[in-house]
Amino acid sequence: MNIDLEIFSPVHQINDKLFDEQGLTVFIKRDDLIHPIISGNKWRKLKYILKKAQAENKTHLVTFGGAYSNHLLALAAAAAKFGFTSTGIVRGEPVDNDTLFLCRLHGMELLFTDRDSYHDKQALFEKHFGGTPNAFFVDEGGAGPEGAKGCSELVDELTQQYDHIFCACGTGTTAAGIINGLQQHKLNTQFNAVPVLKNGSFMADEINNLLIHTVNYKLHTNYHFGGYGKTTPELIAFIKKFTASTGILIEPVYTGKMLYAIYDMAAKKYFKRGSKILAIHSGGIWGLLGMKDKF
Repeated sequence: MNIDLEIFSPVHQINDKLFDEQGLTVFIKRDDLIHPIISGNKWRKLKYILKKAQAENKTHLVTFGGAYSNHLLALAAAAAKFGFTSTGIVRGEPVDNDTLFLCRLHGMELLFTDRDSYHDKQALFEKHFGGTPNAFFVDEGGAGPEGAKGCSELVDELTQQYDHIFCACGTGTTAAGIINGLQQHKLNTQFNAVPVLKNGSFMADEINNLLIHTVNYKLHTNYHFGGYGKTTPELIAFIKKFTASTGILIEPVYTGKMLYAIYDMAAKKYFKRGSKILAIHSGGIWGLLGMKDKF
């Protein structure tokens, strides 16, 4: 099946009194609207991974994630859509939840593994699928050069230039891809990555490993709210207010933290008056299923 489907997501302006007071125009690229399940950077990261699997005549996709992983769900849906079978190797003890129900509904087989074994994903792949010639390894989160290549194409869709582009950062793949896209188009745009993990300065190495050319970008490491998947009442209150006032659904793991950073930096007069800012909504809203108790 043809995996060269056109990807497009609209850009909407975010109207807010704060931005008016600071002389800013802020937009959000709605990658969450690409597909109801394979949304945001998941679709972009999987595009060339699936094409590589297809070119190598691999028909069974094997990947990794936690029990509420958006990546697992996106890959399960993509596998079903494009004619692959799939297995998800899940970190932790066997559980049932909404996310894994949807993975199974899309035909994904689930294998649970202890957290120590999970650290060596290649060994897990070899253990379970080393003798399966049609099996194809897909790293957690779609990380890697194919994922970055897909994310770079986001820049092809931009119809205007921005002073700043922001995105949340988990593995560094999306960030590296967008930076590469900006370089390919020779755009003088400041890229801003917001790591969602605690002590996220290490993310610079992950991003740099996937860059075509060495470039300067900003890493804002103070908006992790305690670490990956962690929240605070302040972050939850921001998400509730933002969603209720804009109609744009966001979640606390990625996009919520990135947008909080933009609002906080605007309030602290970080941006030059007249700046045009683009936030990337990287999807992942199904992650809300595992965080309902936080709201």
